Amino acid sequence: MKFCVIGLGRFGKQVVKRLHENGAEVLAIDQLESNINLIKDYAAQAVCIKIHDEETLEAIGIDEMDVIIIAIGEDFSQSVLLAAMLKSKKSKYKVIARANGAIQKNIFRLIGVDQVICPEEETATDLADTLSFPFTNLARLNANYSVALINPPKNFIGKSIQETNLFEYYHINCSAVQQGENILSVTGNYVITAEDKLIVSGENHKIKQLLHV
Repeated sequence: MKFCVIGLGRFGKQVVKRLHENGAEVLAIDQLESNINLIKDYAAQAVCIKIHDEETLEAIGIDEMDVIIIAIGEDFSQSVLLAAMLKSKKSKYKVIARANGAIQKNIFRLIGVDQVICPEEETATDLADTLSFPFTNLARLNANYSVALINPPKNFIGKSIQETNLFEYYHINCSAVQQGENILSVTGNYVITAEDKLIVSGENHKIKQLLHV
């Protein structure tokens, strides 16, 4: 996936760095050259431009992004104008905006922003991990290790947990499954069905690798 982060203050920088650590392709944008210089080693492309310059944004590939994160914190009016411009383009990308408080959150929702995050509720690391990994993170035990809820790969269906060789190949453990609203403890003899969601624990990159089997 391709990500664009606009606004490279403290929060924006952390999002870029974490996305980079997670192996994502990131376009970083800011109006200050000093902020660009601090982040350029963590982005596939880092550009200093006026953030409301629609022609320049299009020229650097904004319409090719999958997710655009508006991380501007100090000037809410700039964030609103940018969000409105991006949503008016009717492109495929998802727009996420940073808000400080409930009022700003509601304004972003009124103009159609797809997701609104508040730094006091969700850290930059949480946001980057949620965007980077194709699984539901139930608990992050440290920066690299999680308990996650995943859909079983197609080749796992009809096999027992032991037959999948989860631990041998990926060093991932599965000790429970979710069926609807119910959580069931399971052993290695449990046979996985298409309706199951697996509750697994392991390194984030190993879980991500498993889901691309």
